[in-house]
Amino acid sequence: MQDNFRSTWRVASIACAGLLFLFAAFSLTLSTPALAQSVPTPTPTDPIWRGFSAARDAIEEEKSVDLTLIRDYTFEQAEFQPGGIDSCVPLDDPNSGREVYFGWIFNITDLRGTLYQARVSFDLKAVAICDPPVAAGVAPAPVGTVDPNLPTPIPGSAVSGSFELGGHVLELNGNTVSLMNRAGMKWVKKQIRYSVGQDPSSVAGNINAAKASGFKILVGIVGEQSQMGDFAGYINSYSSFVGGVAALGADAIEVWNEPNIDREWPAASINGANYTQLLAGAYNAIKAANPNTIVISGAPAPTGFFGTAGCGSGGCNDDTFMAQMAAAGAASYMDCVGLHYNEGIVSPSTNSGDPRGEYPSYYFSSMLARGYNPFGGKQVCFTELGYLSGQGFSTAIPASFGWAANTTVAQHAAWLAEAATAAAQSGRVRLMIVWNVDFPFYTATDPMGGYAMFRPDGTCPACDTLGAVMKK
Repeated sequence: MQDNFRSTWRVASIACAGLLFLFAAFSLTLSTPALAQSVPTPTPTDPIWRGFSAARDAIEEEKSVDLTLIRDYTFEQAEFQPGGIDSCVPLDDPNSGREVYFGWIFNITDLRGTLYQARVSFDLKAVAICDPPVAAGVAPAPVGTVDPNLPTPIPGSAVSGSFELGGHVLELNGNTVSLMNRAGMKWVKKQIRYSVGQDPSSVAGNINAAKASGFKILVGIVGEQSQMGDFAGYINSYSSFVGGVAALGADAIEVWNEPNIDREWPAASINGANYTQLLAGAYNAIKAANPNTIVISGAPAPTGFFGTAGCGSGGCNDDTFMAQMAAAGAASYMDCVGLHYNEGIVSPSTNSGDPRGEYPSYYFSSMLARGYNPFGGKQVCFTELGYLSGQGFSTAIPASFGWAANTTVAQHAAWLAEAATAAAQSGRVRLMIVWNVDFPFYTATDPMGGYAMFRPDGTCPACDTLGAVMKK
């Protein structure tokens, strides 16, 4: 699929109810010919009409203008990062901005050619008039200038293509193979912990087992923090290892896991630019060994824990971290943007209504935009996407995961299928790995079994919902 699926629609398309799912799935731009046009035909149940109406009314009131007839207009589903919905408005106190992070941006041009812009939250409760009109946080951010100290990227194959589905497995046996085939999966993911001096042949068994079962394999390779003191030397060691794994036939390699938090990376050096140094070395080693191996950047942990500062003593918010990567030139050293989405408690076609609030990482579409926008059109690979349900387990979900207490197995199954559909139709997602297929562990600190497709009663509802959408 092509990288840029920014679709253009004529004005009349606004009234078409059949587009509503597409609005939730990916960013759209709509424009009219450069002639006088009346506003869209009122369709009160259409969320785009209601958003346009809120934007127009607010602009008319604040600017004392009449927008009954306009020259043209556009709208986009947007993530208001950084700073929230009011970040396009001069504020006396920068901290007084409303914590609304995504919605629509409407650009309206009047008959005299004056452009007005308004941001509208999906629930219509917040409107901001941008003055002067800007679209910060919507268009893909600049890829950045490659650090001259980084190596020249080694050419590899043009790795892009149609959407495919896979699963993270604990053990690839007859049962998991059957479940994955039932779900229409083509990929299997295994994550390994690399230690300095380890031989790449230690991964050969996983690669061979996947191939023998008819799957492509993604190997996630994360190292040991305690061994990273000599960072330049460590990059050489790690790169040599991942290059060896590529030579063994790995179809894709994810370079690290959640490098934006101190659980996986030394706290004192958490920064997207530092990670990019490792990514660059790994990318060149992988492409030198096997140009066809897909290189996936290490998916950051989705989090807003570090607030408006973006980074703190224990790490960085994922959007801040990816912006740092982009500025350092990371797009030159990846085939696919690694992304995680694992804290959803509403349908992936929903853009509001999460009882925790409106933070972008709670919603599928805004999480996708969060990973896609910074890197100049690189496709996204969800290396971990899952929904947590404690239904069927004898103990309650741990308190730290209490946000998922009301998610049912039926929702778990339905939402995985909806996410696969939205990802495939977006054109922006190359690969979606379900977290997880068969992990049985369910502890007081990590209920990973609650994410599993294979449930405690031996059933797999998600196998059937995913199979229904993947095998059409």
